[in-house]
Amino acid sequence: MKAKQLMGSILFVIGFVVLWQLLYAASTDWFGWAKPYAVPHPLGVCQTIVNLIKDGTLLSAIISSMLRVLVGFAISVIIGVSFGLFILKSKYLERNLKPLILGIQTLPSVCWVPFAILWFGLGESAIIFVVVMGSAFSISLAVEGAIRNIPPIYIKAAKTMGVSTSFMYQKVIFPAALPALLSGLKQGWSFAWRALMSGEVMSAITGLGYTLMVGRDLADINQVMTIILVIIFLGILIDKGVFSMWEHRVLKKRGLL
Repeated sequence: MKAKQLMGSILFVIGFVVLWQLLYAASTDWFGWAKPYAVPHPLGVCQTIVNLIKDGTLLSAIISSMLRVLVGFAISVIIGVSFGLFILKSKYLERNLKPLILGIQTLPSVCWVPFAILWFGLGESAIIFVVVMGSAFSISLAVEGAIRNIPPIYIKAAKTMGVSTSFMYQKVIFPAALPALLSGLKQGWSFAWRALMSGEVMSAITGLGYTLMVGRDLADINQVMTIILVIIFLGILIDKGVFSMWEHRVLKKRGLL
């Protein structure tokens, strides 16, 4: 079954590349709708990948971007979990802080770039700030929602047994909320990844976002497309290889799959 699924995925990729090449030929050669330098094509992207790998640009950009997003996401988790617990503990904060967090979460990450540059300058701190602001509030809302939706009978049963607050969170609340928490963390990661690109295209001197802007400045549409595909690939890899796998194991362990 897995072999058939793998073969189906390979055929899908091949079909996508062939269709892409046909669309390129139709738009540039057959009908003349666009200039060749304005439309990316598979052969040009492959050549660009080879060139970026040979000169070390691609590897350096990936490492720089991954380090930034990991640091920013870790900070976001700490802030997000803290805010989520504060909202749960206080009715006052739930009435006043939660709507503010909801409003801030609707802001596009690029809105934080001017603040980041003014406060931190054109450096790593500015980019990490954008990542944190882009994902922390999403995580806080996910934490609050996950714990609030725990069946009340679990907590009542634990209180009946006289468990302490620390034990309650450690053995009852967090385990019961874990599936929803993992979904929230996965969503927070996607926000962090997008926020990273917003920060890098504005203030970085290395990274995938910076390399994307270099391609734009050089009018190299194939480099732009290459970096976009790398960003998509890394996003899928992290989602499927880390969060989805972790989520699948948790659900399977609990008999939910």
